Amino acid sequence: MTLDRAVLAFAAIMILLSSALVYFISPWWLLLTVFVGLNMLQSAFTGFCPAAKVFQKLGVKPGVAYK
Repeated sequence: MTLDRAVLAFAAIMILLSSALVYFISPWWLLLTVFVGLNMLQSAFTGFCPAAKVFQKLGVKPGVAYK
């Protein structure tokens, strides 16, 4: 798995987790979804993603978008 796919998979898991938490716990968990969405948007424009840096340190091989 490349870094790009790992970041996308992590974002998808966080959104699904947030959706489950909204349904079962509290609507305030929508803030997690908003945070993930804003992070994805800023990453699209700046090329910087904190999750990508973490995955790089864990040894995930680089992809095309995050180097």
